[in-house]
Amino acid sequence: MQKLKILGIVAAAGLVIVSASSFRTIPKGAVAVKPFDTQKYLGTWYEIARFDYRFEKNLNNVTATYSLKENGTIKVDNKGYNFKKNKWEEAIGKAKPVSDPTEAKLKVSFFGPFYSGYNVIAIDKDYKYALVAGNSLKYLWILSREITIPENIKADYLKLAQNIGYDTSKLIWVAHTKK
Repeated sequence: MQKLKILGIVAAAGLVIVSASSFRTIPKGAVAVKPFDTQKYLGTWYEIARFDYRFEKNLNNVTATYSLKENGTIKVDNKGYNFKKNKWEEAIGKAKPVSDPTEAKLKVSFFGPFYSGYNVIAIDKDYKYALVAGNSLKYLWILSREITIPENIKADYLKLAQNIGYDTSKLIWVAHTKK
C-alpha cells in the first residue's frame, strides 16, 4: 500500500512538472502585444522566415490559417510543401489565450494536452505583418498576409528579435513558389 501511495505522489509530481513546463509561454525579455484583436488576426498568414525545427524541416510555401471554432478556441491549420518528398504536408492544431484574451500570449497544441507558447510580439496596426516568438529562443517566425514583407518592417522585426536575444542569422527565409 505504501508503494502505491509513493507511486501516486511521484506520478502527480510528474504531471505538475509537465503542466508547469507546458505553460511557460514566452521568452525572457519578450512582451506579447496588448491590446490584441483575435478577430483581426484570423485568416491566412504566409511564413516569411523561421527558425528551423523538426516539424517544419524541408518545408517551403508555408502558410498558417487561423479560424475561430464554436467552442471559442482557434483552429490552427499549418500547410507547407516538403521539397525533399515533393508533397504537401499539413498539421491541424488548436490555440487559446494563456489568460487575458486581449493579450497576444497564446498557447498552441498539435498533440493532445501538450501546449507550447505562441506569442505575437510585434504587429502592425492593420494586422498585415507579425513577429511571433515561441516559448523560448529556439522558436521565431516572421509572418505576412502576402508572400513578401517590406524591408523596413523586416529590419524592425529583426532588430526587436536581436534585442530579445534571438540569433537572427539562423533564420530560414521561406520560398513561396507554389500555389
